[in-house]
Order: sequence, then structure tokens, then C-alpha cells
Amino acid sequence: MKRLISFFTLFMVVAGCSSPAVKPSKGTPFRLLFWNIQNGMWSDQGNNYDNFVKWVSAQDADVCVWCEARSIYYTGTRDKLPLEEKYLVDHWPELAARYGHRYVYVGGMRDNYPQVITSKSPIHGMAQIVGEEPDSVVSHGAVWAQVTVSGKTLNLVALHTWPHQYAYNAPDQEASKAAHGGDAYRRMEVEYVCKHTIGSATEGNWIMMGDFNSISRTDNAYYGLPADDPKFQAQDYMHQNTPYWDIIKRRYPEDVILSTIAKTRYDYVFCTPDLYPFITDARIVRDEYTEPERDAVVTSFWHPSDHQPVIVDFKF
Repeated sequence: MKRLISFFTLFMVVAGCSSPAVKPSKGTPFRLLFWNIQNGMWSDQGNNYDNFVKWVSAQDADVCVWCEARSIYYTGTRDKLPLEEKYLVDHWPELAARYGHRYVYVGGMRDNYPQVITSKSPIHGMAQIVGEEPDSVVSHGAVWAQVTVSGKTLNLVALHTWPHQYAYNAPDQEASKAAHGGDAYRRMEVEYVCKHTIGSATEGNWIMMGDFNSISRTDNAYYGLPADDPKFQAQDYMHQNTPYWDIIKRRYPEDVILSTIAKTRYDYVFCTPDLYPFITDARIVRDEYTEPERDAVVTSFWHPSDHQPVIVDFKF
């Protein structure tokens, strides 16, 4: 019987279990942290981000990739900030410096939900992806950058797909919902980003991550959906049309490790097979800080986020 690990059951098990991997005994450690921080870390902006900085500092990641990395609302409200009062994204260099990262690269800025990469070492920006009008818009933008670790160049790609059941800019939202327009749109976004990143290169070391807003058929023991359910489209593209491996699933093949308050696994980190043997640990982080708690007033928001972070450790 497959085990389900959710927000509500034995979350500490995740940090302690792992599946076999080839682990180099010597080398340079490299830690990657990915997290959808919900509305530019709305939870902690009124606290000068002190709790956020303290937690991130303790993780000591070499590279952080932040999803929903722009300030949107006044603290404690759903009232939108005017552009001139938005601390992020413009002040990511100052915020990142507080947890030891000197370098920042902002992804494609199409709306309020961009991806931002921060790093201890220099970042080489490759692309700020926003898609193409009218039918290939990457709704929340995407980012492609490179960092070098122990002489090895890593291509880092991050995206955040369209979240709704209807397609982006659908003229009839109800009809689009009925036709699974949102699922088809997410699949298009994933394909577009892949074709403009890993699909544009013949070789290299690649890591792709994001809030995909989509589920994987590899977790269907938990979801219990028909094999032809349209909800699998985006992840099917990743598994069937790219060389990427789903890191969390490969390390915990018998587990379904959820990453959102919606009791889904939407947050993925993928790598190309040549990088997988260098992984020494990978986990969705559940601790005292990251465990979600619903806001008492703005009940659609959570503290510190409605998603939980993913950490992957390598040794090169």
C-alpha cells in the first residue's frame, strides 16, 4: 500500500527517509532551495521579513529560487499596493544580502507572480521568458539562468503555470472549464518553456523547477483519477517529451509527498539524468516555520505560504 505523507500526517518522516542514489564521497556541496512564497512573502513583510530571513539563513542554500516573488498587497489585507510601494521585486538585492546572497536575477515580468533567483555565486542570466501573444503567453513568466559549481555549469529553469480551470484569456470561462482549458493551457506553457530552454541546447546540466499547478500520474495511487484524466497533461509532457527526472518521486517512489494546502503535489524539481547521481538528499521541508497556518482575517492566505519549500542537496 502506497503511503501518503501530507501536512497532517507524520511530516517529520520526510526529512529522514531517502531512496538509494549514487553518492560521491568527496566533492563540493551545493544546496538548491525552491519555494512559492505566496504574494512576495506577504506573511512576513510587516515584520521586515525577519522570520523569513532567519529561516532562509538557517538553510544555507547556495541558490534560492523564489516563486511569487513580487509584493502585491498591504500587510494583513487583500488591498493592492500601488507600484511605488511594492518592496519586491526591486529590493531583492537588499533582501537577499541579508541571508548571504550577493547575486539576483529576476525572471520574465508579465504580472505579479515572477520567479527570482538569488545566489552566493555569480548568476549568468540566459532568458526572461514571457511567451508570445496571442496564444503562447507564459502567464506568470519564467526564468533561465546559469550558475557554476566546482567547474560544472548548471542551467536553472523556473516557471509558475496558469492556476485556473479555464484557459488564459478564455472568452467564455465556463465553456473553457468544461473543455479542461486550464489543463491544456498549463501543458502549453510547460512545452513552450522547455522548447525555449533545454530544447534550445544540445547538451548541458539542467534543473527545472516550479509551481506547476498540475498533478502527476506517478502520484495517482493517491488521486485515484482515470488514466486519461486531462489533469495529467502538463506532467505527462515533462515525463514523455523531455529528458527530465522528477527528483522527489525518484527518491521516494512509494510515497506521495504533498506540497500545498490543497492536498496536492504541485511543486516539482526536475533534473537531467546526468545530475541525479550527484544528489545526496532531497525533500519537501516541513518544520515549525513552514507548516501552513490560515490567516484569521484574509482566509484565502496562509502563513508563511500555502506551499512548502523543496530542498535538493548535491555534491559535485
